[in-house]
Amino acid sequence: MAQAAEASRTVILTVDDDPGVSRAVARDLRRRYGESYRIVRAESGESALEALRELKLRGDLVAVILADYRMPRMNGIEFLEQALDVYPGARRVLLTAYADTNAAIDAINVVDLDHYLLKPWDPPEEKLYPVLDDLLAAWRSSAYKPVPSTKVVGHRWSARSSDVREFLARNQVPYRWYSVEEPEGRRLLDAAGQDGQRLPVVVAPDGTVLVEPDAPELAARVGLATTPAADFYDLVVIGGGPAGLGSAVYGASEGLRTVLVEREATGGQAGQSSRIENYLGFPDGVSGAQLTDRARRQASRFGAEILTAREVTGLEVNGAARVVRFADGSSIAAHSVILATGVQYRQLEAQGCTDLTGCGVFYGSALTEAAACQGHDVYIVGGANSAGQAAMYLSRFAKSVTLLVRGPDLSASMSYYLIQQIEDAPNISVRCRTVVDAAHGSGRLEQLTLRDVVTGDGERVDAQWMFVFIGAAPLTDWLGETVLRDGRGFILAGPDLTADGRPPEGWELDRPPYHLETSIPGVFVAGDARAESAKRVASAVGEGAMAVMLVHRYLEQS
Repeated sequence: MAQAAEASRTVILTVDDDPGVSRAVARDLRRRYGESYRIVRAESGESALEALRELKLRGDLVAVILADYRMPRMNGIEFLEQALDVYPGARRVLLTAYADTNAAIDAINVVDLDHYLLKPWDPPEEKLYPVLDDLLAAWRSSAYKPVPSTKVVGHRWSARSSDVREFLARNQVPYRWYSVEEPEGRRLLDAAGQDGQRLPVVVAPDGTVLVEPDAPELAARVGLATTPAADFYDLVVIGGGPAGLGSAVYGASEGLRTVLVEREATGGQAGQSSRIENYLGFPDGVSGAQLTDRARRQASRFGAEILTAREVTGLEVNGAARVVRFADGSSIAAHSVILATGVQYRQLEAQGCTDLTGCGVFYGSALTEAAACQGHDVYIVGGANSAGQAAMYLSRFAKSVTLLVRGPDLSASMSYYLIQQIEDAPNISVRCRTVVDAAHGSGRLEQLTLRDVVTGDGERVDAQWMFVFIGAAPLTDWLGETVLRDGRGFILAGPDLTADGRPPEGWELDRPPYHLETSIPGVFVAGDARAESAKRVASAVGEGAMAVMLVHRYLEQS
């Protein structure tokens, strides 16, 4: 009975621009599957994408998507590629004429097509239903089969509640939010035997109740891998941003036993971006979450292990092994290590900001908060691309968005295309030569004190939301003196270690360090944590791939 109920909420979607064909497909699907599945049809790629997004918002499941190849404005392959971002687990079928079979075959690689069907498909009992039966069976047995969602009960202005929501969202764990101030939230607390004094309360899919859980406990209960499957690997990648994910994909795809260790959520700062528009191959832009999900699934498909909520505290050399130590005292070892720890936003030192973090003051985009900004005035501190991307995204919800920039303009730190978009946005304004002196509020942000850095004049403004994107500090303090770093903490590698023509102190090999190799042989660095890196998503992915190539060279000569 439960399985039948789950299936009844699951959708089979078909899209064809020919109304007659669209009705015929839906008719045949309803005849066979109508009692167990909802059949949704659309007559354009655009309307089908809108339908998918609405289904996603409602929490519905989509098992199979059938799309006609020859559609105007957006053909079937283009549609399925975008549908992949909304429902990555849905099985994808292309309806095509015999003359278009080459395009269908190409689509197998472009959109990971599961099947293509030649039109006409009569009789459906022979040419349509057997294919759909197999695809539905595969979907039901996949990782995307229906699962109970995680429930989170918390307070709207609770920093810890915000942290839990952000952790689940960034790790793409489905959850439902319940305010402790609403009846349903109180009912859940009563059912869990909690009085609401300690929040958030998380009810895991298996019914386990977690009170104020930390990240490792939460990760383990919602199905994220936290424990390594082995003690020794060919490659350990530390950090799950674009550089780390790039390393994991290329390492695993080239046969290295690879494990990626991430302390919070894969994607890093890029994963929090609402829209990346200058990444190669995505002319319409791609969200950080979409790019991260694709990369994570790609790495897993090649066999890389991905561990979440595991904090690395030390790196040691033990003969030919490189030992990685965790905060809980355990460790793993490998022939080689890639440090892709990335950077984090610097903390705003203005008075009151620490106490109000998570209660109106946020570091990074905090996309889970965007919808709550509806109709409010939002302030963004920073003038680089991440701040600009957040401004564009939040302007869709907020009444107004104000960028606070210390410098004279945006041109020194922001890409031209973003500057143009911000100038064209009617509800975004830019205040240059302006800093935040203080944040005010009782339990939540209520006002900001702003100061003109040239005149020194101060101004107090009403504000409920402030998102901070100021500078980047490398996440490398845990390394101590293990590898050489520059004065700001960024890791030195390759030519930077031999600027005076001599290898670094303690270097025992008769060759200089490879381009991305640190002061320890076999330990490489990629992405934003490297000194003088480009601080761009594309370059980080490229360095991740290059680091794997150098790992191979190191292993061949060891």
